Amino acid sequence: MREFMNYESWLKSVPQEITGDPLWKVEAYRLAMFLADLGWHDATKLTHDKRMLGLADQLYRALGSIAANVSEGYSRGSGKDRARFYEYALGSARESRTWYYGGRHVLGEKVTEHRMCLVTQIIRLLLTMVPDQRNISLKEDSTPYRVASEIKAVPGYDELPDLLKNAPLPEFTHYASRSTSPDDPHAH
Repeated sequence: MREFMNYESWLKSVPQEITGDPLWKVEAYRLAMFLADLGWHDATKLTHDKRMLGLADQLYRALGSIAANVSEGYSRGSGKDRARFYEYALGSARESRTWYYGGRHVLGEKVTEHRMCLVTQIIRLLLTMVPDQRNISLKEDSTPYRVASEIKAVPGYDELPDLLKNAPLPEFTHYASRSTSPDDPHAH
């Protein structure tokens, strides 16, 4: 089984055919690809418990759908078309978070917390990307999402393997209803 020591070493392992595409500049896409690779190992672990077979399948499909929909949206010609696929990615990200929560008893608290933080980071990015493409703001409650400093405060964080501790987690708070205008609408 191939394991990545950290996000940076994983980045180095991605083939040039993927990293050479302008899509690679999209942070949500890169994180979704990383999470999908981690998800392969998570889904494999879940399949060792017969009760988790369906959940493992749902998790792996949802994780793969995030990057696939960001990729599809990036390839669309209009903001409205891009936003629709980014919304699909958003739905898959939220679904992934639900499946991780459901698998927490097998995956363990530390792994689950880490993966949910990564998924939440992708959700934050998508909550900015969708309105930027539609030139509107999403109508959601102003719910703060966790920031890296909070995950580092989780009991047992210091005992996590490097694989779990070195994934990117930004040091900012983002609220679901906040939107920013980027210079390049694709480069999130």
